Amino acid sequence: MAIDVVIVYAVPMLAVWATYIVARRRVERRSIARRAAARESGLMEPASLHPVIDPARCIGCASCVRACPEGDILGIIDGKAELVEPSHCIGHGACKAACPANAITLVFGTATRGIDIPNVDENFQTNVPGMFIAGELGGMGLVRNAIEQGRQAIEAVGKMEKADKPDLLDVVIVGCGPAGFSASLAAMQHKLRFVTLEQESFGGTVAHFPRGKLVMTAPFTLPLAGKFSFTELSKEELIGLFQDIAGKSGLTVKTGERVEAVTRVDGGFEVKTGRAAYRSRAVLLTIGRRGTPRRLDVPGEEQPKVVYRLVDPEQYRGQHVLVVGGGDAALEAACDIAEQPDTVVTLSHRSESFNRAKPKNRERIAAAEKSGRLKVLLSSSVKRIGADDVELEVANAPLAIENDAVIGCLGGILPTAFLQSIGIEVETKYGTA
Repeated sequence: MAIDVVIVYAVPMLAVWATYIVARRRVERRSIARRAAARESGLMEPASLHPVIDPARCIGCASCVRACPEGDILGIIDGKAELVEPSHCIGHGACKAACPANAITLVFGTATRGIDIPNVDENFQTNVPGMFIAGELGGMGLVRNAIEQGRQAIEAVGKMEKADKPDLLDVVIVGCGPAGFSASLAAMQHKLRFVTLEQESFGGTVAHFPRGKLVMTAPFTLPLAGKFSFTELSKEELIGLFQDIAGKSGLTVKTGERVEAVTRVDGGFEVKTGRAAYRSRAVLLTIGRRGTPRRLDVPGEEQPKVVYRLVDPEQYRGQHVLVVGGGDAALEAACDIAEQPDTVVTLSHRSESFNRAKPKNRERIAAAEKSGRLKVLLSSSVKRIGADDVELEVANAPLAIENDAVIGCLGGILPTAFLQSIGIEVETKYGTA
């Protein structure tokens, strides 16, 4: 009788366990295959913030794998979590929050590729008391993260001791991209005295993205406005939403006002622009990391046909266009222009693969190249830009192509000199938090 009872309970349990083991091994084989494919394609360098897993602490529960909103970035191999598609990681940080064993650390850069990051504490305050940094400049490129950081930074500003000086603002917010916009709404919510400065147009860096670019794929929350649960949101839709919220809330942004200097004064800071000077007990920088666009540094670069961002693909209809770069901006620009009628597009990248671009953009490039709408030149570099042609070097051999326009999507140079002039410490991170 006792044996029968054991069999009744043991057999189903063994069946469940066997099913679990088979499924686990199937998942592990997938992870190994993805890791091998990434290595073969040279896609092992994370673009920004990414997880490092301590195998001594990892219990192999796969909580991090399931938590990642980007899909198959992490996997389980030999019973431990591992970053199997590093170049696809975009720094959500959900894996760290989900880990029950505290086995994950989020870091910037790798042992071979450093990233310059201003030093900030948990409240986004720099080594200069009263000076805060939020968003892309601090290494967090996601729009949703920037929105949250802007809000949190203002909460920290609100807790600072108030100065009893009527001419002193509580905070000057520099930049009105996602972080600056969120910070501005938070400043209104906390009834702070503030001004928001934007050197170009409303929306900051986002406003310069290519037309129709998707910028949001996850829910986000804005002070005063509440939670928004969009599955996909283009740059135009996001900026339109921001403008609508600004109008309803009464938020005023001083656009076209570039900050020229920030200096320490009694009780806080003085922020000088081309139009005015503002005194404040705190400053929040949300200016992004692009700073000055990285240039090609080749003869002929000074011509008007050479630009460093794509605004409207339609302006290149019927032209021979060269796009230079290997990141998402370059791939998106090349694909968008290639969709225009009678356009000839060439994409030049100095490396052997697009290891910094998202999978979706790499798939778009492959499809465009296969259809004949786009020509890709890997291991290539621009040597000279002529009036109606461009000279390149491809795999150590010269190549001249007909050309009407050149778009350099080479990223930007971190505004290190500006930060250092304020006294902000900048550290090059090589796989450290």
